[in-house]
Amino acid sequence: MLTINNLTKSFANRSAVNSLSLNVARGEVYALLGPNGAGKSTTIGCVLGFVSPDSGTINIADSALPTAEAAIAHAAYISENVALYEKLTGVENVEFFMRLTGHKPTRAAIESLLDRAGVPADAWHRLAETYSKGMRQKVGVVMALAKGAELLVLDEPTSGLDPHASVEFGKLMRSLAADGAAILMATHDLFRAQEIADTCGMLVDGKLVGEWKKEALDAGELERHYLTTLAKFSQ
Repeated sequence: MLTINNLTKSFANRSAVNSLSLNVARGEVYALLGPNGAGKSTTIGCVLGFVSPDSGTINIADSALPTAEAAIAHAAYISENVALYEKLTGVENVEFFMRLTGHKPTRAAIESLLDRAGVPADAWHRLAETYSKGMRQKVGVVMALAKGAELLVLDEPTSGLDPHASVEFGKLMRSLAADGAAILMATHDLFRAQEIADTCGMLVDGKLVGEWKKEALDAGELERHYLTTLAKFSQ
């Protein structure tokens, strides 16, 4: 679904992403790990067409279109803090944003997706100003589903969520992956990454310095690998 080959991007002679190659298959959750400044946000920006790479290629759904067009056609971005219009309801927010993208789902279809995402029925027609951060994240997921996105790109999706909301969000991601979505998420949450992700890749100074499959990690192993790898490449 997503193939990145030898992606490189520099800013003011500083390498933000350095010859990065990775793949995210349909039905896979890929957690992109790394310390602050490792290149995670730049990678996401390149995937979404917000940032132009210096070299390398990004292929989304086998699309030969320029990255920005491929991202618009196939991908959806869910930020750490999903911005909603406070004086619109959950349903109205989804309606509004979908119309901006040329989609016109019915209210019944939106309500069905809100239910699918785990938004309580009594919140569907409540003003967004009453929503928790976890509910806002779920509305962001609903917008992606309403658009028909095949690739979900998330930036620190569990940051600031309480443990219950974080667990719920993880279950939602696994459910979407089971339905065939490809999910790339940048995160510092090692515990949730090990729980949710099929593959964890680690960036240090823009380089992919480690990659681990879920089946190869026992409880707590990801943290040990992360710290050991970070110490090795930070010397």
